[in-house]
Amino acid sequence: MENDKKIAVLIDADNVSDKYIKYIFDEISNHGIPTYKRIYGDWTKPQLASWKAVLLNYSITPIQQYSYTTGKNATDAALIIDAMDILYSHNVDGFCIISSDSDFTKLASRLREAGMYVIGMGEKKTPTPFIAACEKFKYLEVLSVTPINYDNAHTGDGLKAQDAQKEGMANIAELIDTIKIIIAESSDEDGWAALAEVGKRLNKRYPDFDTRNYGHPKLSPLISSLKQFEIQSRKTNNPHINHYFVKNKVSK
Repeated sequence: MENDKKIAVLIDADNVSDKYIKYIFDEISNHGIPTYKRIYGDWTKPQLASWKAVLLNYSITPIQQYSYTTGKNATDAALIIDAMDILYSHNVDGFCIISSDSDFTKLASRLREAGMYVIGMGEKKTPTPFIAACEKFKYLEVLSVTPINYDNAHTGDGLKAQDAQKEGMANIAELIDTIKIIIAESSDEDGWAALAEVGKRLNKRYPDFDTRNYGHPKLSPLISSLKQFEIQSRKTNNPHINHYFVKNKVSK
């Protein structure tokens, strides 16, 4: 199961604020169990002092890396070396790289080549190459957003509280077009496609796809808010479980 994965969590302290730490580990728990928990930075710098209490509370191991010369990021190099050492230890199933820096693009690609499950986390400023190199990518601002009142926050095109969100690699228009194509490719003779399959294919096409980027907690309310689609709930033998199906609406 996905949530049984052993995940090495590697944090770039130079590019991540300590205010996100709770949301980071809450999200990691949805994907697996954090085993290695390391954070990299020059801890002699006063701007990293706020991390002290956080490191103790979350049992994160700080890795000291002095800045040997101006303009060279020794912290990135230390994180990359450790990641490769952990990879060859064969003790983990995946990595979570937390940074908004594109310098980790090659590392993410290399880890995936080795069969690792790679999650990236960073702020909205994260360059697209690093996002695309990860299997999944989560925006820290989105993870830390206060839960929205979804019943009262509708807008006409299905977006909610968008100012607090980030659409990501696919804006809403592109997302709608992609969903239409996926439904056409995976639907039955009546045009219905399993919502779970649609979600799975969206995640493969867009590593940063997350319904919370568009202001919704799950895929079904996001699809329901879009006028281009019909959604249907079907009962199963288990009264507590329904399966959802989605269909492209025919233009009149």
